Amino acid sequence: MADWRTKPIGKPTQLGSYPASDVIFLLKDLSDIKLEQQTDARERAIQSGTHYSEMLPVEYQPTADYLKLYQETLQVSADKVALAVGTTAELILHKKGRDTVLVSLARAGTPVGILIKRYLLDIHNRELPHYSISIIRGKGIDVNALFYILQKHPGSRLQFVDGWTGKGAIRKVLVEACKQFKQDYEIELDDDLAVLADPGHCTDMFGTREDFLIPSACLNSTVSGLMSRTVLRDDLIGPFDFHGAKYYKEWLEQDLSNHFIAEIVPFFPGIANEAQRQAQELLLQPPTVTWKGLKDIQQIQTEYKVADINMVKPGVGETTRVLLRRVPWRILVDRMDNPNLRHILLLAEDRQVPVEVYPGLTYSCCGIIKSVKGDNE
Repeated sequence: MADWRTKPIGKPTQLGSYPASDVIFLLKDLSDIKLEQQTDARERAIQSGTHYSEMLPVEYQPTADYLKLYQETLQVSADKVALAVGTTAELILHKKGRDTVLVSLARAGTPVGILIKRYLLDIHNRELPHYSISIIRGKGIDVNALFYILQKHPGSRLQFVDGWTGKGAIRKVLVEACKQFKQDYEIELDDDLAVLADPGHCTDMFGTREDFLIPSACLNSTVSGLMSRTVLRDDLIGPFDFHGAKYYKEWLEQDLSNHFIAEIVPFFPGIANEAQRQAQELLLQPPTVTWKGLKDIQQIQTEYKVADINMVKPGVGETTRVLLRRVPWRILVDRMDNPNLRHILLLAEDRQVPVEVYPGLTYSCCGIIKSVKGDNE
């Protein structure tokens, strides 16, 4: 077995609109390559067997009304987001200690990882290294990125970070990837996932289990450092390369990535005591991981005769993604007056997607992707 300590790995290039002090993206720059496909064509390709990581969606450019809603949401939920960040950060500090490297999963995990890093610096005067790496359902985690981190920070513990859980697909990919990593390289990694919101009940490290709107879920690259989704294609990514992504420099004027961070950080001193209290409670009475959300989704899959469970996307974050970059068939909501759903209802109206009430839903909402083969009809 080759020694991973001497394995040749690419060096990171400066990517994204965040300062390097906030995050280092371990991604190959594919900015000059045309990878975007129109939504309908991309949907047909995915449902015909092309892997979603081999192409990119055309990034949704929000309307003035939608941006206004984003700003309003940010104003009313900034303290709530800050508390979820603080609670998650306190759990990481207690469970992993001070010699920890934050590894956020690109791209939804990146702003969350930055906020956790900032909280620990502001409240505990502890600066943790923070990287953003790729993990892809059906393909696994970027092992070259892991090698880079392990070579750079020998002896440190890694803490994987994401924004939220849906039905737990990425959590499962992470568990499997860490198991494979140990098998292949005899290196044991903690496969736990820290998230702000865990409505799917599939991790024990979270700020809340409420399916609330994390404002960064409202937008795409313009709140994620202007980075695209990650890409993995044999003709673009060599054996020593990191997974790829595009940096949309042309949208710098529309970029809200650093603005989002700046809106949350000032709330940290005010929520620190409550965050510590909530984290302590979770440590004393560890929450159970029941995968409750997944059971809901299996029931919806059966009731609505959806051929592939991956076409059912639960939770505010995932439903937003369905409306922004997939072809939605219908949206299910727990109730129409749920305050977390304002942007969902606006997007559904904009795209003329029917919305149905589904009483007793674990999540605030759930998006079902339209079958281009007519399975839903």
